Amino acid sequence: MYNLLMNTNLVNMNKLQGFYFLQSLGVPAVPWQILSHSTYLDPHLLWTIRVAVERGPDMNLPRAIGIDSFSAKLKGEELLRKFNNVGIVVYYPYFIAEKSGTLEIRQETIIIEAVKNDLWNLTTYGKPDVTILIDKRTKTKSIHGDASLMEDSEIKELIRYAARVRMKLREYIFDGRSALLEWSYAINTDINHQPIGDKYLVFYEVRTIG
Repeated sequence: MYNLLMNTNLVNMNKLQGFYFLQSLGVPAVPWQILSHSTYLDPHLLWTIRVAVERGPDMNLPRAIGIDSFSAKLKGEELLRKFNNVGIVVYYPYFIAEKSGTLEIRQETIIIEAVKNDLWNLTTYGKPDVTILIDKRTKTKSIHGDASLMEDSEIKELIRYAARVRMKLREYIFDGRSALLEWSYAINTDINHQPIGDKYLVFYEVRTIG
């Protein structure tokens, strides 16, 4: 799988390659693991099950989000039978997103778009609650929309990871393209949707555009 990723043009990267590449960037990625028939899922947590294929169309692949361990195991077994020869089935603990958005890294600019709660609110309606522009040359920052949504520490954290991604993808970014990452500030939950632990930043998709 890793060799498949390394030999791929990042402009055409699919979700499976994106999973591996996101880990290689050194950012806090979704803690996904590959599901097998012997996988144990903690019954005290809710789970997300997803599919990623090696090649071919990978839009609208089946998934199950925020389901109990018994249902997740059944769904996982079903997907393993269907996709085991063409890709992988992955799982990770379900989380509730407090805020979500995109992080776009251009040659001279960083653009943060954010919405309350799930990223679905941005991808569905196409309108962020707040947009933050950071000029890399002048170090200036402009905020448009609900300035109270993002804490200053969160903006700084996203900028810090943007610098790391810029270095990893410099040949693409300096060629006039940009890198786009999807993120959430999330909290894990128990089986009853009660919060567990502290809020944390997590990235779950990366691609290049342009």
